[in-house]
Parts: sequence; C-alpha cells; structure tokens
Amino acid sequence: MEIKNRFSISAKRMSRSVIRELLKLANKPDIISFAGGLPSPETFPSEDLLDITREVMQKSARVALQYGSTEGVLPLRDLLISFLGKYGFNIKPEELIITTASQQSLDLVAKIFIDRSDPIIVENPSYLGALSAFKTYGCRFLTVDMDEQGLCTDKLRLQLEELKRTAGEGSQYYQNMPKFIYTIPDFQNPTGITMSLARRKELLEIASEYDMIIVEDVPYRWLRYQGEEPPMLGAMDTEGRVVNLFTFSKILSPGMRLGWVRANPVIIDKIVQAKQATDLCTSPLTQKLAEEFIRRDLLEKRIAANIELYRHKQEAMMAALEKYMPKAKGLSWVKPEGGMFLWITLPPEMDADEMFKEAIDRKVAYVVGSAFYPNGGGHNTMRLNFSYPSEEDIDEGIQRLAGVVKSRL
Repeated sequence: MEIKNRFSISAKRMSRSVIRELLKLANKPDIISFAGGLPSPETFPSEDLLDITREVMQKSARVALQYGSTEGVLPLRDLLISFLGKYGFNIKPEELIITTASQQSLDLVAKIFIDRSDPIIVENPSYLGALSAFKTYGCRFLTVDMDEQGLCTDKLRLQLEELKRTAGEGSQYYQNMPKFIYTIPDFQNPTGITMSLARRKELLEIASEYDMIIVEDVPYRWLRYQGEEPPMLGAMDTEGRVVNLFTFSKILSPGMRLGWVRANPVIIDKIVQAKQATDLCTSPLTQKLAEEFIRRDLLEKRIAANIELYRHKQEAMMAALEKYMPKAKGLSWVKPEGGMFLWITLPPEMDADEMFKEAIDRKVAYVVGSAFYPNGGGHNTMRLNFSYPSEEDIDEGIQRLAGVVKSRL
C-alpha cells in the first residue's frame, strides 16, 4: 500500500528535529555534547517531589488522577497569577491557561492563527522548535535580523511598511499582513542575546502602529546571571497585543511537561478550544505537584539554586573559549547575561555543517547554526549548551572543539 500519498499536506511538511537527530549521534558515552538544550539533572528537586507526591496521593488523589478542566487546575493558575504579579502583570483567571509545556503552547498558537501561506515574522535566527511548529501549518517565514540589542526594530518597521503599502484595506489587510511577530527577548535561543529596553518599547509601538500581535516566548527569563532585568513585553503591553508563553521545564523539571500561556481572554478562549481537540487537558497530577511545590515556597528557592549552578558553568565555558579558541578574524561569540546557550560565529569561509562530522570524530558535539535559519543561512555559526555538561567536560569539550576549528582554519 502506498502510504505516503495518504498523508495530509501538514504531515508532509513535518520533519524530524535537527537537534533530536544530532543528539542520537552525540549520545555515545565518550562524546562530550554541547548539543542539547537540557537542564542539569542536579537541578531536579527529586526529594521534594517525592514528598509532595506522597501528600498529593494521600490528600488529592481524586482530583490528581481524574480528568481536569482544559484551562488547568484553578489553584495552580491562581498561584501563577500571583507569581507573575511580582513581574508587573495584572492577570485575571480567564487570561491564563495551563499547557503541556511550551512546545504545546507554540503548536496551539500556530493552530489558532496560521492558515496556509500566511506570513509570520520571526527573528533570524530563531528557536527551532517554534519554527517546526509554525511550519507544520504552512506559514511563510519573514525574517528580521538581530544585533547585540536583539531584534532590529528599524528593519522590522521597514518590512512592515512595505507590506502595508500593498496589503489593501479591511479584511484584505489582515489576510496579507503577518499574523504575528514571534520573539524570545530574554537570552534568545539560539543566540543568547537579550533585547534592550529601548527595543522592547519600540517593538510595542510598532505592533500598535501596524495592528500586530506579538508572541513573547519566555523559557529562560528566570535564569539571569548578571545585568539588569528589563520588563517583559507582556507586562509593558497596554493594548492586549502580547501572548506570553511560559514553561516549568527550565525552572522545575522538563519531565513534568508543564507550561502556561497568558494572553487576551479572546485568544485564551480560542486556545482552550484548540486544546480540547488536542489533549482535553494537561495532566492534573503534574499540575497538583507543581501547585504544592509553589505553595511550599520552593520554586523561587529552586530558581536561585539553578542560577548559582549555571552561572559557574557559563563562566567555565567563557573561560575555556578564551583559553583554547584561536584568535582569528571573524571568529567571535556572544556572552549572554543568562539562559543556557552560547552562540559562536566562525569566519565566513568556514562551514559548521561540514565541520560537524570532524567534531564527532574528535568526540565533541554542537548544534549547527543553520538549523535556526528558516530561510537558509548561518552555515558559519553554531550553538553550544553549557547547562548540562559538567565544568570538567566543558573545559575538555571546548579544548576538543577548538582543535577542530584550528584544523579548519
């Protein structure tokens, strides 16, 4: 039977994650991998969760093991509303929904906004998981370059002005203009860059001027190691234009598969409808565990401990790069103020894709930067993760990687 011809157009657009496929190569025990975006297992609060699980099973099993509401367990939503209130948000319950981690949030946002051939705007480069989710629904990627202050809002304005000139009026305008702008303002994946406060203000002004929605992805916000913390776009928004995507994966545990979305109630209502067709509800069991974890005042303590651990790992990688990498024109890296990644730019004549096999032969792995460019490019870039490997492996792995770069130079 010819199965492939039976697949939907959306299914035919799907492809395996480049990162997940690279991880298969990098999972050999003798390879030092900087490829995954994995939190350190040292941060997992297993003892606390063991105690909490006992209590939940003893006191709340009837709720935890049952179907739940699509919007999420109300006590957890109330706690998250209070948590975000510390960061400038004033949220009503109907503005927040619990999701099965932020990857589902990305899929649900794509599902409710994107029709085939719709344009959307993304940073160049951008998070591969988001690109995959959006691509499945048939969008066209319009990219905007970044610099050390984040998304280049001057280039965004020029692009939107040209689109507006030819978009038409009324319903035709909304059909032809981008459905939304997707951005990761804090320690962007893959570059590690943080959007400046001035750029955030200008981005909100542009969104208002051109009647745009902003999807603000916030997976790394609470992993800041130095520098001042600018407010989130969602907290600055006064017009209901920003959709915030949050996750517990980097501050509690990725295995719990928990996230949440904060947005205009009209958007949340449509996400509820889309989620009901996807999985009915996020696991009430993991929601109850997270609820009790927050109620015991453990979340912010966990975040502080994560920051302390990751700060040292980031410093170890920066020191190793300075120590081992050759001094060459065009070779540079971003020093992020937080997050989990470092972004390396090689001289333009070098190709990180071609170099990958040699790196594997030398027992070190990274993610090729080209995977993060939806319309091509970035072949002289790579992303390194510092949150998962030990400081000893970071030093050894960077020494191995530097050897590969030297041989290519």
